[in-house]
Amino acid sequence: MSGLIRSLWWSARTDGTAPFDTAHLKVYYPAIAEGTDAERLTGVFAPDPAGAPYPVVVFLSGVNVGQEAYRRFATAVAETGFVVVTLDRVAELFGGQQGLTPGVDLDAARPDAYGTRPTCPTIGAVLSALTELNEQPPLRGALDLDRVALGGHSAGGTVVLQSARYFPAVAAVFAWGAHTMVATMLGWPAGTVLPAQVSCPVLLGVGGNDGVIRGSADRYGEDGDDRPDPVRRTFTEALPDGDHLLALIPGANHFGIADADPTAARAFLDGPADTDALGPFAALTSIFLRAHLRGEVAAKAELAAFDATTMRLTRR
Repeated sequence: MSGLIRSLWWSARTDGTAPFDTAHLKVYYPAIAEGTDAERLTGVFAPDPAGAPYPVVVFLSGVNVGQEAYRRFATAVAETGFVVVTLDRVAELFGGQQGLTPGVDLDAARPDAYGTRPTCPTIGAVLSALTELNEQPPLRGALDLDRVALGGHSAGGTVVLQSARYFPAVAAVFAWGAHTMVATMLGWPAGTVLPAQVSCPVLLGVGGNDGVIRGSADRYGEDGDDRPDPVRRTFTEALPDGDHLLALIPGANHFGIADADPTAARAFLDGPADTDALGPFAALTSIFLRAHLRGEVAAKAELAAFDATTMRLTRR
């Protein structure tokens, strides 16, 4: 592959009432520069045929975190042989508020419904839109939609963990700063960790200075200063038996893999970023995806021997 990553835009019609029913996608892909007039005039580059068709990674943002915050992370993963899709979707959050959201079916997260359907119907809408994109230039045939990974940050990671098994093509899941602890406002007892709806390997990442998770403890009926880490609890209590990894990066914070926007979301709650998590976690994510999405024997060996000097790895 050339090492060149380009991106293009697409849209997906989702649930909701117009105009709050559309997700705008940014699709990062390995490209090749041919020096044509078409490239010069349009800025559109063809996909690199060397690794096509490419497995697809759909990444869901945290609440009120724009997809551009994940550009560096998405590019780093795409450089290792994947098409990476991020998205922005403005819709109802809760209490009548509107904002950027991966799209959550709150009723699907209540005690009488959890485990019967995805909590994030947006995932299916995005996968359908990518099927359309894969049928026309410039990416015609370049996306392998039979090999899909779901990833997410914060609430985006939570809904991925709650939804993945309902999409048969999903072969790997990863998340940063996400857990399956559920809010008491939905009718669950305090401190409840829901079983993840996954049937594939999972990689969870978290920073040791995650102030946003700590600052959200009261949502779950807990004291943020005196409780077990919800991400570790998710790893030990919520995942089925399987080939799973937990990566703790000391000194990293909740926005460790993103470029936080100080005017939006809840970065003001976060702890200090004493360590840059983006590079190490992107590298680990890429190896994880190469092993479990591409099925590379060499990647499985790399994963087993991964240099964890910047993080603490726990395996299951």
